[in-house]
Amino acid sequence: MNTFSLAPLILILPLLGLLFNGLFGRRFVDANRASGERLTGWLASFMTLGAFVVSVTLFLSLLANDFHTMVVPLFTWIDIPAAGFLVEWVIQIDTLSVTMMLVVTGVGSLIHIYAIGYMHGDPDFSRFFTYLNLFIFFMLILVSGSNYLVMFVGWEGVGLCSYLLISFWWDRLDKNGVPANANAGRKAMVMNRIGDFGVILAMILLFWTFGTLNYDAVFSSAVELFEANHMVAFGGLSLPLPAVLTAVTALFLLGVAGKSAQIPLYTWLPDAMAGPTPVSALIHAPTMVTAGVYLLVRSNVLYEIVRTSGATLFGLISTPDLVAWTGALTALFAGLIAFSQNDIKKVLAYSTVSQLGFMVAAAGSGAYVAAMFHLVTHAFFKALLFLGSGSVIHGMEHGHHHLAHACLLYTSPSPRDRTRSRMPSSA
Repeated sequence: MNTFSLAPLILILPLLGLLFNGLFGRRFVDANRASGERLTGWLASFMTLGAFVVSVTLFLSLLANDFHTMVVPLFTWIDIPAAGFLVEWVIQIDTLSVTMMLVVTGVGSLIHIYAIGYMHGDPDFSRFFTYLNLFIFFMLILVSGSNYLVMFVGWEGVGLCSYLLISFWWDRLDKNGVPANANAGRKAMVMNRIGDFGVILAMILLFWTFGTLNYDAVFSSAVELFEANHMVAFGGLSLPLPAVLTAVTALFLLGVAGKSAQIPLYTWLPDAMAGPTPVSALIHAPTMVTAGVYLLVRSNVLYEIVRTSGATLFGLISTPDLVAWTGALTALFAGLIAFSQNDIKKVLAYSTVSQLGFMVAAAGSGAYVAAMFHLVTHAFFKALLFLGSGSVIHGMEHGHHHLAHACLLYTSPSPRDRTRSRMPSSA
């Protein structure tokens, strides 16, 4: 069984969904809300389900191929012959990327279906599903690319989508008159940009050192140059390769702290609860916040070279140990904060930060398989918890309104009774 040629469909299907809803969805919903919501919501859901089916076929093909990595070239993205800079857009199919594809599309499709009912009646129903498909599209770019630059396109894309989705109800004000949703979206954007700056610097160092950003080329060259005790020249300054990789892995950790909400850049994630519940489930469970863990696991060769070399950051601690300590402290700190929360979604938000800390700690300790195992299990149980909390919130709000209306009808006098109350008692 060989279905690797179907790999481009995991990007094409969500792209078609977001284009249709973005261009025509509003017209269908405005013309007939009932049929328009069914069309736009189910179309977006089926596009994500289709990507999940393709991911399953890729997994089966990888299994039949004894889990040997396969690549599917799409097109040449950047080609600068004078600088020797060539970036091809290639889908890499290996155990790590397929695992992430299955999680993103599998849990994401369930969240899409849930959102059809949850967002029923919203004035911007079609826009919401456009953003959901856009989120899935960029997340699949992030996990399917064969080099760091393509990965970074998806990395930035999910950051943009998080802003759009968290601040989806941008015009809503809290009890103090503060636009909480809009502020939460901006906070997520700023926090992620801090981490993204670290990833950009890390990629610059990688390209300067290896002349490429392709995963396989970077990792194989890193092993060869490490064994040869290679020195990396920066003008008149030369540094041993482990020192350069220490800087690269430390900068990657900064990106992970922003995207996966680790200390000290974790505060945006609890505030993201201002968005609709399907957004919380999508961001907190299978997609955006797991991108940092994916980056750590994908770059495991670089972290293990630093660990083996004994290189340290400023003579204090190695970057793998720094990753482990960052994750462990985040897990403990966020877990303690969750005890003091009385908002159901805030409790789950700090739980997510804590669970991400466990994944980061596992990756920093070299237990990459354990980190990915927990990522997969967490995607399912945390999405279920968020969707369950959304059902509770939705039921409490609507149930409260119906109950209040019923009590008003029960306690209010009828028009005839009000007329009698104004008549003289002798009557």
